[in-house]
Amino acid sequence: MDFFLQLFSDPVGFYQSHELLIAQIGINSLLAISIFVTLFSGQLTLANVGFMAVGAYTTVILSLHASTPLVFNIALGALLAGALGVVVGLPVLRLRGVFLAIATLGFGEALRFGVILNLPITGQGQGLKNPDADPLGGVVPILVALALVAYLVWRLGSSKLGQAWAAIREDELAASSQGINVPLYKMSAFVVGALIAGLAGGLESHINFFVDPTEYGTTRAIQVLTFAVVGGISNVLGPILGATILTSLPEVVRQAQDYRDVINGVILILIIVFRPQGVLGGGGLALIRPRWWPRQWTLTRARTPADA
Repeated sequence: MDFFLQLFSDPVGFYQSHELLIAQIGINSLLAISIFVTLFSGQLTLANVGFMAVGAYTTVILSLHASTPLVFNIALGALLAGALGVVVGLPVLRLRGVFLAIATLGFGEALRFGVILNLPITGQGQGLKNPDADPLGGVVPILVALALVAYLVWRLGSSKLGQAWAAIREDELAASSQGINVPLYKMSAFVVGALIAGLAGGLESHINFFVDPTEYGTTRAIQVLTFAVVGGISNVLGPILGATILTSLPEVVRQAQDYRDVINGVILILIIVFRPQGVLGGGGLALIRPRWWPRQWTLTRARTPADA
């Protein structure tokens, strides 16, 4: 309760004492938006953490071996992640559903075990130290980047590109019959997601004094998907809300920090059962009643065609 009391009674003090938490919420929100883009286009991909690793390692390597500005390093890391997204997307995007998820998850593991853990420039299994890290100074850039990315993705949703993604998500064959270049638009969503994930990686590396290769494994890839599922993918605010809830939870309930993954799993199950479209999906915050749930116990039920 102290967490919420300080949040509402002393916002300035809350920000000063929880800057790193706020920064991590921003990073996870960017990752959630990156997977939101691909899910919005009907693609279940789990390669975002791999693209994040590309952005993080590129930023730190340039900081260690070149005298280029930090903004340039982060931008180049994001661009390299986007370029890698094209390379990975060409063979992988022919797949659909769970096969696409497995293939992209395999890409992330291949990148980690085949490249990061074997190249001397990446520190191999020891990771990389980042002496130029600025944990507190990196909070504002992260929040600014989150606001800009969220706004741009929101605008994309109502553009011709976003409408094409939505059409592909609903029915690829119907979208193709309407003249939509399905492979091209799917690739564009994949690349946009890779760019955002690479940006998140570069920003996160700036607030950490050490880049740990174990941070870019399967566990985090599933965690990013959980952010989007819990928040909902009907609009860009859903993944941000999901990331905020699940990132803040260990701080809210400190006694349960050691059981974070267990609690996240329970929350995910409850969301799937009671709110399959996510907290902000569909009709706002209304609770969806499962068929086996007594009608009189339902707080609010979303309207369906049968109610009309």
